[in-house]
Amino acid sequence: MNPDTVLTEYPRPQLRRNDYTILNGYWNYNITKESADIRPSHYEGKILVPFSPESILSGVNRQLKPDEILWYERPLIIEKKYPGKRLILNFGAVDQACEILINYNSIMQHVGGYLPFSADITDYVIEGGNLLTVRVKDSSDTSYHSRGKQKLKRGGMFYTAQSGIWQTVWMEWVPEIYITSLSITPLVDESILRLTVNLSAENKATRNLFRIDIYDHGRKIHSFITKNSTMNIPIKNFTYWSPENPHLYDMVIYAGDDIVHSYFAMRKIEVRQDENGISRIYLNNEPYFQNGLLDQGYWPDGLYTAPSDEAMIFDIEQAKALGFNMLRKHIKLEPLRWYYHCDRLGMLVWQDMVNGGGRYNKLLVGYLPTIFPCLACRIKDKHYLLFGRKNADGRREWIRECEDTIRHLYNNPSIVVWVPFNEGWGQFDANKITTLIRSIDDTRLIDQASGWYDQKGGDFKSIHNYFHPLKYTSDKRGRSVVLSEFGGYACYISGHSYSPRIYGYRLYNGTEALESALQRLYQEDITIMIKEGLSAVVYTQLSDIEDEVNGLFTYDRRVCKLSKPLLIHKQ
Repeated sequence: MNPDTVLTEYPRPQLRRNDYTILNGYWNYNITKESADIRPSHYEGKILVPFSPESILSGVNRQLKPDEILWYERPLIIEKKYPGKRLILNFGAVDQACEILINYNSIMQHVGGYLPFSADITDYVIEGGNLLTVRVKDSSDTSYHSRGKQKLKRGGMFYTAQSGIWQTVWMEWVPEIYITSLSITPLVDESILRLTVNLSAENKATRNLFRIDIYDHGRKIHSFITKNSTMNIPIKNFTYWSPENPHLYDMVIYAGDDIVHSYFAMRKIEVRQDENGISRIYLNNEPYFQNGLLDQGYWPDGLYTAPSDEAMIFDIEQAKALGFNMLRKHIKLEPLRWYYHCDRLGMLVWQDMVNGGGRYNKLLVGYLPTIFPCLACRIKDKHYLLFGRKNADGRREWIRECEDTIRHLYNNPSIVVWVPFNEGWGQFDANKITTLIRSIDDTRLIDQASGWYDQKGGDFKSIHNYFHPLKYTSDKRGRSVVLSEFGGYACYISGHSYSPRIYGYRLYNGTEALESALQRLYQEDITIMIKEGLSAVVYTQLSDIEDEVNGLFTYDRRVCKLSKPLLIHKQ
């Protein structure tokens, strides 16, 4: 890896500009006690941004503790300030709470380790040398904040906690009035693209005149001019987007002096009954079985952060090569470039919300539903204490982050399902949350409670099954039935594993035995269940992660445990 060219790609593919500066690379860092909360007089060394200090690639390899503060600092050279333009500083993600300072002036604070944020720093910088400082605090799993699978005492199905800047930092010059976001909705049945362009302020001089140019493989097919910020653009004779044909249309949007490049796709996802009265998932008005993998997005050298764009592409392409058309992104958000690669390569995505809350009851979220799954369905998630959701501030924070996540990822056509809760981890008021999600996005499906604590809402009867014989059971409420986690077959590969510990749900000695079991599982059990009405499966998992050796790839991605794709013999 060249530290001068770390993740240099523009990080926001659906809102791209030309005038930008990537700020990844070596920054100064220091870790101090929270009790001495003053900017350090000197720095311990260099950290490679955007890799968290706990990762190998950061060069630090040190765990930030809840009673400590992580300080970042780097020079910010502004060669020239442009009259009539604003300078925007963007962070892809900082875990968990941070304060941004320019030349020792505090300009903003942000809480939430998975979502992006921006600051207008025009009035805080001068031409020439400036100083950018970032102060970070991370309580990890000792508080109610969203944390995913991070744990300070890692082991088993929980992984090394990470902190700090873990996605790209960049700055860009924009006009005085600029496009802040887009909302892109394909209305397939109406042959319309609904586009909303959001501006930083009303442009009275041009009365918000917008021009949209649409391209298909480089050929302009449509030009649309309007004064309305929300517009319905006719898309005639369009090509459907699907995993088999991930057709994207390019788009250039002009708003006053601002120009951004984007893209969209025409696709539709829904649940409806087939000719036999079985509720199935339909893609583009046709029944479509989704063969998925659980993808937790961990890397041995970068933890939450992939070492390169090519590494993200590798995971997606290899999943497709093994016969999968869907990835369930498990209780983590990825950089927008990961979703872009799913869009262009043709990979459906089920997107989990990131779990939070207090300490989880192991009996409730582990042993009870595994041994007696029928009992779990009778427990209501209004009992906040049982699910680690006693803190009202924590519930409100999660709801805000849920809303922000949907808006943040709304435009990616690859995302077809929202998954608010997983196995009761921090679950609460799932039916109300489902109504909230539909009010923001009624174009996608909702797996309301993936595994165990089904509140009888959403679009799926969502089953997790690692220990019992696989069998299909229909849903009395007419929802589609999905096997949203299963398998977890473990196979330890010496020389390519994180530790001597082995965590999985069924152990196989060698890849031949593993592959034989998996091929039999898919070609027999899954095939029969599809005929009976099963609409989707999610095998655990794409790669090994630390102690878990139940991946189809080793943690280092150097060994694939399968010699051929896992194909389903549809009858």
